[in-house]
Formats: sequence, structure tokens, C-alpha cells
Amino acid sequence: MGVTKTDLFTENQNEIATLAKAIAHPARVAIIEYLLKVNACICNDIVNELPLAQPTISQHLKELKNAGIIKGNIEGNAICYCIDEKTFSKIQSLFETSPMLNISCC
Repeated sequence: MGVTKTDLFTENQNEIATLAKAIAHPARVAIIEYLLKVNACICNDIVNELPLAQPTISQHLKELKNAGIIKGNIEGNAICYCIDEKTFSKIQSLFETSPMLNISCC
């Protein structure tokens, strides 16, 4: 089994990397933007909003959910998704407090 080097970095650095990886795809950014816009838990609306197949959207939703950025609640035979406000606030504060992102150039 391969050795991971994540233990060589701070908890904050690892957390930023994990969250950044989860949002590093334009489809995931679009999903987050849509969920923020509707400000509610939605089920099948995402498939109607994005120009992607349902299985592709499901995979992106899974990645966002695994990172804790969104929540999924079962309602009948569908899963309804919404932003996890606690994690989203954490993302905002992580990116605001990261020295890497507070660089003034030139």
C-alpha cells in the first residue's frame, strides 16, 4: 500500500486541499452555484439545469457530498440535495485565512 505524505502538512493545508479538490471541476462549481441560487433542497432539478447526463451529475454530487460540501436527504425514492452551510462557511473561512490566497502581487 502506498505511503501518503499528507501527515507532513498542517491540518489546515490538508483541509484546503481536500475541499479544493472537491470543487475543482466546473460541473461541481455549477452545482454549488445552483444550490446557492435556489437556497433550498432540491431533487431532480439539477439534471434539468446542467447539460450533463444524470449519471454524470450523480457522480459529481457524490464527490461534493463525500467532501461534506452538500447534504443529501432521502425523500421518498429520491435524494434531495442542499448546501451544508457549516462546511460552506468553513470553506469561506479557510480560503480567507490561507496565507496562500492573501498574496498581493506586483
